[in-house]
Amino acid sequence: MSSRPKILVVDDTHANLVAMRRLLAGFDAELVEADSGNQALALCLDHEFALILLDVNMPGMDGFEVAALLGETDQLKGTPIIFVTAAYADDLNRLHGYRSGAVDYIAKPINDAILQSKVRVFLELYAARMQLQQALDELAERNAQLNTEIAERERAEAKVRHQATHDMLTGLPNRALFHDRLQAAMQRGARHDSGFALAMLDIDGFKAVNDTWGHPAGDALLRSIAARLGSHVRANDTVARLGGDEFALILEEVGDVPLLMERCQHLCDMLALPYPLETGQREFVATVSASIGIALWNGAVDAEESLIQAADRALYEAKGSGKNRCVLSSQES
Repeated sequence: MSSRPKILVVDDTHANLVAMRRLLAGFDAELVEADSGNQALALCLDHEFALILLDVNMPGMDGFEVAALLGETDQLKGTPIIFVTAAYADDLNRLHGYRSGAVDYIAKPINDAILQSKVRVFLELYAARMQLQQALDELAERNAQLNTEIAERERAEAKVRHQATHDMLTGLPNRALFHDRLQAAMQRGARHDSGFALAMLDIDGFKAVNDTWGHPAGDALLRSIAARLGSHVRANDTVARLGGDEFALILEEVGDVPLLMERCQHLCDMLALPYPLETGQREFVATVSASIGIALWNGAVDAEESLIQAADRALYEAKGSGKNRCVLSSQES
């Protein structure tokens, strides 16, 4: 396909087409000819023209009708049209032409210099418009590339932030995010005068599984425990892995202590169910349990460390009194 601009010459007289061909031969443009209005319309649908030289007086569809129809089509209405008409065309006909979509007139007999000058101007305008469009297209492409790069950078940053605040093995919040969530829960509780509970949790029998089946088995067990915990707490609660087989739960909006203990005992019962696991080519069933220490916060405890220590004391009591049980801290709420 030619990259040169195209000029459409429309005239029902062959001699006029030949004359136009001669006059425009010096331009670096591709000439396309039509001998009727219908043919001109068909060519305009298949080609993009820098300029249309349109004879006004043609049998059938005249130049005014052709220009008006072109102006009704979004993809064609911006194409400049120069009417070529008899020298005696009066102002009324010229006004009719401009209203039909013409941008200029050339009178017959044609003055070579005037025609060539006007054609040169419109070709230059077309070239400038194409350069502008090319620049806009390149800018749009670069903008799309930048948006892609920004999105990739944001995904990478989000991944780094997630890795910095989440446990790599289980995907749960890690110790750093746990402390942030705990501080937020304390601030929220103070604002809304609502209590919450902190539960510290250790897995009973985890070391035996790790020693018997190896670290991959221990990792698989921790992932299963994390999944069970995540599926048995409410959406606004937090389950975090603090390290090893130690987990922490922030249980929001706790008001009824018996109900809280019932919930924690349910977690113990759920975590004590068998774990069918697979590591490599080996399948086995692991059986562990959980000891849970619980501390309540309702405003009386104003230090994060004090609340954690209270839950830890309750956890040690649970482990020391037989494991696989929940113990509520004796600290007053």
